[in-house]
Amino acid sequence: MTRSSAHRPHCRLTRATLVFATSVLPVATLLAQVTDTTGSAADTARAELRAQLPVHTVTASDLESELGSQDISGILQSSRDIFSSTAGYSFGPARFRIRGLDGENNDVLINGIQVNDPEAGWATWSQWGGLNDVTRNTEIRTGNTASRYLFSGIGGYSAIDVRASGMRKGLRVSYALSNRSYDHRVMATWSSGLLKSGWAFSISGSRRWAEEGYVEGTFYDAWAYFLSAEKRLSDRHTIGLVAFAAPLRVGRQGLATEETHLLTNNNYYNPYWGFQSGEKRNARISTDNKPMFILRDDYQLDDRTKLTTSLHYTFGRDGVTGLNWYDAADPRPDYYRYLPSYYTVTDPAYASTLTTLWEEDPAARQIDWDQLYFANRKNLFTVQNADGIAGYNVTGDRSKYIVEDVRNDLRRMGVNAVAVRNMNARSDLTAGVSFIDHVTHNYKLVDDLLGGDFWVDVDQFAEQDFSDPSVAQNDLGTPNHVVREGDRFGWDYDMHVRELKGFAQYEVRWSHLELYAAGMLGCKRFWREGFTRNGRFPDNSLGNGDMHKFLQYGLKGGAVYKFSGRHYVTANAAYLDRPPQPRNAYVSPRTRDEVVPGLTTEKVTSADLNYVLRFPRLKGRATLYYAKINDQVWSRSFYHDVYRTLVNYSMSGLDERHTGVELGLEANATSTITISAVYAGGRYVYTSRPLATITRDNSSEVVAQDRLIYLKNYRVGGMPQTAAALGVKYNSPKYWFVSLTGNYFGHIYLDPNPDRRSAEALDNFVVDDPQWHDLLDQTRLDDGVTLDLFGGKSWMIQRKYRLALTVSISNILDNTDLAVGGYEQLRYERTDVDKFPPKLGYLYGRTYFIMLGLSL
Repeated sequence: MTRSSAHRPHCRLTRATLVFATSVLPVATLLAQVTDTTGSAADTARAELRAQLPVHTVTASDLESELGSQDISGILQSSRDIFSSTAGYSFGPARFRIRGLDGENNDVLINGIQVNDPEAGWATWSQWGGLNDVTRNTEIRTGNTASRYLFSGIGGYSAIDVRASGMRKGLRVSYALSNRSYDHRVMATWSSGLLKSGWAFSISGSRRWAEEGYVEGTFYDAWAYFLSAEKRLSDRHTIGLVAFAAPLRVGRQGLATEETHLLTNNNYYNPYWGFQSGEKRNARISTDNKPMFILRDDYQLDDRTKLTTSLHYTFGRDGVTGLNWYDAADPRPDYYRYLPSYYTVTDPAYASTLTTLWEEDPAARQIDWDQLYFANRKNLFTVQNADGIAGYNVTGDRSKYIVEDVRNDLRRMGVNAVAVRNMNARSDLTAGVSFIDHVTHNYKLVDDLLGGDFWVDVDQFAEQDFSDPSVAQNDLGTPNHVVREGDRFGWDYDMHVRELKGFAQYEVRWSHLELYAAGMLGCKRFWREGFTRNGRFPDNSLGNGDMHKFLQYGLKGGAVYKFSGRHYVTANAAYLDRPPQPRNAYVSPRTRDEVVPGLTTEKVTSADLNYVLRFPRLKGRATLYYAKINDQVWSRSFYHDVYRTLVNYSMSGLDERHTGVELGLEANATSTITISAVYAGGRYVYTSRPLATITRDNSSEVVAQDRLIYLKNYRVGGMPQTAAALGVKYNSPKYWFVSLTGNYFGHIYLDPNPDRRSAEALDNFVVDDPQWHDLLDQTRLDDGVTLDLFGGKSWMIQRKYRLALTVSISNILDNTDLAVGGYEQLRYERTDVDKFPPKLGYLYGRTYFIMLGLSL
């Protein structure tokens, strides 16, 4: 069993080292599309399979589920750049992120509309999951780059073109069998092509499902539908409408400590489920359904000027369920007081009994749903003056346990316009403007009373801390609120975001040199609107809060020097001054309108230098890159054992530096054999000592203010900082292929708990104390190796139909001991750090994906 090991952080400053990376420039032009143009059935099938494999998610269970933020733009389509395609396919399951950058640094566009969430910064790929047939036409750029769509972030962009006229004409159906997050997938797509009438249509739909996924207790049920209609009004003018959605419902996996992995002999132990009346039931279920509508107008104003205007609207639900409890024991089976380690010192005999129970009785490590029902049905209770009505008493079984649904429902509308002007034979000017009005409705619902009659909407932590019962009311407008299934409770507020941006870009070309320069200017404002008056914060929770306005701007430029059409050098640099993400800006938006102290704009600097080869038998690139992100804010909430309540932990002035080298080579050893080698070596570190503010969640008490956090030179966690791959592929002249790729992952760290790296945590300790290093050392996970196999064959039927079969086997060696993510718990005991050890997520073992597709 692989165990996490602690390594001391480097305590001295190192010079920022520029290292090689990729800039995704497959041909010698600043605006070349990164698409697979080989045209072979094998390459098409490979692109289709890669489109199924997401890259970065929150938990190990979601590695294949297409949920949440994913940070590799290359997942949508195989490109001719070997580094990007390898990073998206082979490195993706290990949570690799190109240059270590989060999703807010990568822009995603659909038909010209930026679809990144204005509140969180990243794009939610699940919003169009399962629509692989119609999202193939994608231009992908990595890193600092020119763009005729928008002023892109330092991570690059993916521009998806879903206009009906660009879809491949005909009908395509496919079926896929897998043992990953879903077992089955069916998909059908029909496109008319451009008809004589000037119309073009495209329709697509799919379903993916599994009664139980790779991890026990999980399930998957996802649908997707797509419609695109386009009308060519004239040779210069087209207009099109696109509508799509991808509703899904997924039972999730939770991360767990190494102790539970050892006790269960299972690195994929899932604490979120248990049996109810003989049936498996998962407490943590994600639901997502956000339909999107895009109206796009393309107008060729004259022979040298084109204007593209897009309107969009999206709305829908996004929720995740979980257990909640009142005046009752913690129902989570892996709660630390239920584990043998809690009693090892105080009661060794009981610790031994618990160990045997965990190892031999599966029920001991699962949610006891029947017991929750039993507790609820014997808790007769009378709520006096219910719902704030004097004399109105409600008697019944008050639920001690419920399943709640935490919702983040959104609605967003916007407009985007971009004009491209060909100034002369050598230069082009691009200008664009965009406006977004975004609202997220945040609230909780009672999903299941678990046999009880009602739940009372009060805060139990406030009840134990304050003698005044009104302080515990979550809504003073309806005190003693009795809620039933489907009712809102806890919190209810909107987060408003409005953003206006404009950009301009100038490009000029000569035979051996190309240059571009771009600038961006914009304004972003956000505010909280509360719909309940919280008893702990009666004057700072209801109604519209303060509006926070930020001016943003950016500058970037780059050059390409072409020694010949076969090899060239590129260089890019960018500076951005951008607003903080609203989701991170608030101390506790659930209860009050209060932002993190020291809130300011983030300062982003980035540069890269690239050398590219494009010879017939040898292709490759090497890139040095540097990125620095300063003045970030960080905000989390967690249960504090000393204060016996939730606390809010916020930091400001958090700086990062990302440097590294990325190398990719692809060589045709023979006409049928291709060898590839990829290496990514990065160093992503925190470079500042941020200030932390700690507050109680149920009062205005400030526990600590301006606490100095010694994060400087700790590694940014959550991804491999070193990755490498060596592959060989055989392409048969008889329309079949097979490839074998070995992968290495190293320098995987967990993000450090900031409070453990403070002077207060080390109080009364000396360097020789064991606790000194226990507190300071950063958790580093073991390096690992995987091996992947990919193959396929295609057949032509009657010279007009094509049947294609692809097979992928990932992690052939079935390495189930490779931990690829997790986190250090924010709760900790400074004299016993192991009391709250890290929670880890492991790479899936051997998995397969088999797809059969028919094109008519």
